[in-house]
Amino acid sequence: MRRALVLTHVAHEGPARVADALARAGLGIDVRRLDLGEGVPRTLDDWDLLVVMGGPMGVLDVGDPRYPFLEAELALIRSAVQGDFPTLGLCLGAQLLAAAAGARVYPNMAGDPPRPLREVGWGAIHFIRAPSEEPYLAGLDRAEVVLHWHGDTFDLPSGAVLLASTLACENQMFRLRRRQFGLQFHVELREADVRTWLDADRSYVEGALGPGGPERILADTARYLPRLMERGDQLLDGLIRAMISA
Repeated sequence: MRRALVLTHVAHEGPARVADALARAGLGIDVRRLDLGEGVPRTLDDWDLLVVMGGPMGVLDVGDPRYPFLEAELALIRSAVQGDFPTLGLCLGAQLLAAAAGARVYPNMAGDPPRPLREVGWGAIHFIRAPSEEPYLAGLDRAEVVLHWHGDTFDLPSGAVLLASTLACENQMFRLRRRQFGLQFHVELREADVRTWLDADRSYVEGALGPGGPERILADTARYLPRLMERGDQLLDGLIRAMISA
């Protein structure tokens, strides 16, 4: 059986519905909890696909003793980039993939003068490319509502193709070569995951949206999540097919 290696960085940001999509594609799953000291593999020889999940730390924290795994993780992803190894990065994972490909990662800024902007909550992304150009986008509208939860962004890696943007953050999704994808936004969550994130990150959300921010996200989750689960599964299935068949 083909197997996927899933790297996670914190208890509440597991693979969620990515695991379901991998199973539908016939891949077994090996999850490494890097925050618990489960070591970063030196090579990807034992796997057929790499998934890098999100977390509250960032690329700018490489070298921070609180996150001793980040340096080795970045080196592993760099080897994946160099070998065109099938790789999917979500949120922090997308930032690590961009950094491994030589791009700059930095705080998201907006306004005049620019100031840091956390993009948190439900909002639309706009796909730059059409399904005729990128078949894994089939079944999606040109704009879809997804969940955002980040304060950093990245430059588009050299040679990468931009796939989706928001008004607040241009580089939301990209393809590197044929088999590597970074998604800054979230399509993988269930309702229970959203509630767990709000419990774990309440101060972060309130810092972005104000005291009523968590309640607003819960209300929006009831409205938008059913469609996102359908469309998100379509996207995840399409991306995994593209990665293992290319």
